[in-house]
Amino acid sequence: MKTYHHIDEFKPVKNAVVTIGTFDGVHLGHRKIISRIKELAAEVGGETVILTFFPHPRMILHPEDESMKLLNTMNEKAALLEELGVDHLIITPFSRDFSNQSAEDYIRDILVNKIGTKKIVIGYDHRFGKDRQGGLNDLLQFAPVYNFEVIEIPEQDINDVAISSTRIREALLNAEIEVANTFLGYPFFITGKVVHGDQVGRQLGYPTANIVIEEQYKLIPHDGIFAVKVQVAEGEYNGMAYIGNRPTINGMRHSIEVNLFDFDQDVYKKSIRMAFIHFVRHDVKFPNLDELITQIGKDKEDVMRLLGS
Repeated sequence: MKTYHHIDEFKPVKNAVVTIGTFDGVHLGHRKIISRIKELAAEVGGETVILTFFPHPRMILHPEDESMKLLNTMNEKAALLEELGVDHLIITPFSRDFSNQSAEDYIRDILVNKIGTKKIVIGYDHRFGKDRQGGLNDLLQFAPVYNFEVIEIPEQDINDVAISSTRIREALLNAEIEVANTFLGYPFFITGKVVHGDQVGRQLGYPTANIVIEEQYKLIPHDGIFAVKVQVAEGEYNGMAYIGNRPTINGMRHSIEVNLFDFDQDVYKKSIRMAFIHFVRHDVKFPNLDELITQIGKDKEDVMRLLGS
């Protein structure tokens, strides 16, 4: 897959089959749309093009809303789309100027002149242009003028996408990992860099890698203990992850940590990808460290059983 970080980097391709959206999560609903553009591209000997935006439009149009959390970082989303066999991903910087284009300017300048769209697969509720006044009817109106075809995504499929995205976010915030993974079609994951911690895990007998996620907009699951699979140092390892403030030791900092099984390499400053497989328990405060250590031992047994290790 070729990735472009501005529409101006892209050169029109033959028989471009295009769809537009944020594709947050790249979940099962999105995958249905991606399968459709791949089918259409194969029929006409064309190439698939996804036009997406960063930052997320809501971050620009409603900067006061700090509750907006996304299922994927931009790099994670690109990796998932590449795995699905998309040919071209255009990441357009979203701005107020971009959003203020007229519907015809957007269609002519972006979809036709910049991308060379021959077929566009779009939902009935897709909005674009100044005050979000452009939509499906505008595309249908200008399709014969600019020689492209509009394929409408059925309303049910669009509703499935919206429902899925909302349900996934709710599930993760409620520690319903299995529910989120079912809607995603793959295990929810985070990517981050390993940094030095305060060695508390090592003192308790369970050394952990402390993970920092730079992207503030990335959604993090509810606090607790999780069974995870971690890609690090060109291998995949089972592990036990912790998200929380470490209340038993009066922790003041929210942390994301993972104890990797059968692993003794130095991963400091390395990037890791941690997939959440099962939720084990909520984070609680124990009366003393001995009880905490005993519970962690039980947690590890539960994690190993859940992961079959």
